Amino acid sequence: MTWMLRFAAVIPFLPILSFLVYGVTAMAAERHRRTAAGAPAATVDDFRFVFVVPCLNEELVVAASLDRLLALPARNVTVLVVDDGSDDATADIVAGYVARDRRVRLLRRRAPDARGGKGAALNAAYRHLRSTSPGTGSGYDDDHVVVVVVDADGRLQPDAPATVAPLFGDPRIGAVQVGVRMYNRAAGWLARMQDMEFLVFTEVFQRARQRYGNAGLGGNGQFVRLSALQSLGGEPWTDFLTEDLDMGLRLQARGWRTGFTPATFVSQEGLTRLRPLARQRTRWYQGHLQCWYRIPELLSCGRLSVGRTVDLMVYLVSPITVLLITLSLIAYLPRQAYLLVTRRAETVDAFLAHHGLLLWWYLLVFSVVPLIAYIYWRACRRTTGDVTLPRAMGCAVLFSAYAYIWLPVGWRATARLLRRDRSWAKTQRIPGQSGPAGTPTAAEGPVAVRN
Repeated sequence: MTWMLRFAAVIPFLPILSFLVYGVTAMAAERHRRTAAGAPAATVDDFRFVFVVPCLNEELVVAASLDRLLALPARNVTVLVVDDGSDDATADIVAGYVARDRRVRLLRRRAPDARGGKGAALNAAYRHLRSTSPGTGSGYDDDHVVVVVVDADGRLQPDAPATVAPLFGDPRIGAVQVGVRMYNRAAGWLARMQDMEFLVFTEVFQRARQRYGNAGLGGNGQFVRLSALQSLGGEPWTDFLTEDLDMGLRLQARGWRTGFTPATFVSQEGLTRLRPLARQRTRWYQGHLQCWYRIPELLSCGRLSVGRTVDLMVYLVSPITVLLITLSLIAYLPRQAYLLVTRRAETVDAFLAHHGLLLWWYLLVFSVVPLIAYIYWRACRRTTGDVTLPRAMGCAVLFSAYAYIWLPVGWRATARLLRRDRSWAKTQRIPGQSGPAGTPTAAEGPVAVRN
């Protein structure tokens, strides 16, 4: 029994040690890229950018989003808004832009085809683009048309097209993901934690995976070559709850590489309440588990190197550590709590003998805090410059507790997967709450969509 408890106590060390290894690897990889040869000689003018904005009841944010996209300095821009059966003024607002600016297009979906999920809306946009040939007549073939997925609340940095374009100079690159920030990160601790979560993930894991051409794709700020979408057939996006992750895996199985750049980013709304955040993360975790369905295809495709294959497998199965940590806590911590209560007079040596592993666990957890703080501070200094190093340290301490939200989320997502429950709640805009300049904030609302 003792050896089982000791083994259970060791399990929580594994993801923390993995994080440290990934952090060191990512920093080394970044240094290597800085001393490598220059980027391919592709520029923003070599590509036509088609921004696809899926909308469901987005009247509060769609006009501002269109204004930002139309103000981008890139010359070859088309904006396609997919109204997915909205029952508010979304379509009317977009129609006004269509009448004034030929770069804006509106694709309206109505029942029973509408509200089938984000993947279905994006597939409708893809079919529309194929029928209208966005590059025809402007000198762009399908290899030089880039489809950009931007959420209705997304705020893409003006330099994003110019920053991403050189990566597409490599013909092996099928898609590129930019960084993600929370523009309402000052609205409260929860929004700040999400901002730190995205930044730390991209600065560590995305940079490390970039070396293999396996960078993960997100649902916002996703740049995809049109010819790469064609290689996926008539429906590039599936009905998986994380259709973005699934599409990236399918691209890699077909020989494409996926890239990442931290030099630019897209900002989105962070959730400011814990319950909606837990629902959102449950959906993401469940979608990640759904992508295990792609493992046989990735292993048998014959297009991936050993390094790329190992990286993909490690990334896909990594959520299992969340479940193992929970089991470890259940097996180990109650006994430690009992010993702490019943052995108050024990010597220091006896205390260390009984609780040594527990102490090492917490020391290791908090040893990651300075690394997280440094990564976050450095990334903010490069982009927004709104965080000092002492403040980043305080945020990192809070983040070490915030990260445990994944424990209940992981089990809830697993239960939903076993029940084959694939429903999800759309993020609603709540006007008049915290956000810059009165911007509406997000909450996972009551509008349910079943894939």
